[in-house]
Amino acid sequence: MDKYINESVAFLQERGFGNPQIGIILGTGLGQILEEVAIEAEMSYNHIPYFPTATVEFHQGKLIFGTLAGKKVILMQGRFHLYEGYSFRDVTFPVRVMHKLGIEKLLVSNASGAINLSFKKGEIMLIDDHINLQGGSPLAFKGVERLGQRFVDMSAPYDPNMNETIEAIANEHDITLHKGVYASVVGPQLETRAEYRYLKIIGADAVGMSTVPEIIVANHLQLPVAAVSVLTDECDPDNLEPVDIADIMAMAAKAEPHMITLFTELIKQL
Repeated sequence: MDKYINESVAFLQERGFGNPQIGIILGTGLGQILEEVAIEAEMSYNHIPYFPTATVEFHQGKLIFGTLAGKKVILMQGRFHLYEGYSFRDVTFPVRVMHKLGIEKLLVSNASGAINLSFKKGEIMLIDDHINLQGGSPLAFKGVERLGQRFVDMSAPYDPNMNETIEAIANEHDITLHKGVYASVVGPQLETRAEYRYLKIIGADAVGMSTVPEIIVANHLQLPVAAVSVLTDECDPDNLEPVDIADIMAMAAKAEPHMITLFTELIKQL
């Protein structure tokens, strides 16, 4: 894999992707932050050697380099998921490439469903911990020790300093920010009533289909990471309604300005 990483990095460096300080992964329906970026280079995933191709219709599939809040950033406009048929290594390959390009911090966003019924759709949850229900690990392959320590400590996977700063920013800007546990499942089907009850019992506050593999690899690389969930629906098993994708996208758009504030103000302080 290190050969593939180096080739991807060289390809991007030759095309203007130089010295990013911060990486950002944008989740479903979350792309407005690009309006705040002075873009210097961009590249579709399917043109980058060894990158997967985004197949989800609301994921754009571009890597973008530029300046945001005075810092050089590299953004993934759209991510990869296990439910697209990709492996854990495919899903997390871009994190390794961004790290090799030079990022020192990683910010991750996603759209998720609220298991904790005191959380409401259109609000944001700062991820404090997670539960991996995806049935595997992006570190479970032969030769992983060449890229970092095999047995990675996950006692505090989300950087406490960045989390504290995000909470302070939310308070300063009167943004409703919950803090909780994110459960990551495979998907693409959403959960049954019984599954939502199970998730609540095991301690999840929100559920989605991404993020955890990327967090594991960030910790493998000793790359400080923070993540937020935009809550797009409420998963009440006693009052469960059919999924409305249009409503989910509308809730993502509603909450995104607050997410942008959290990320841009954080970046100013990093």
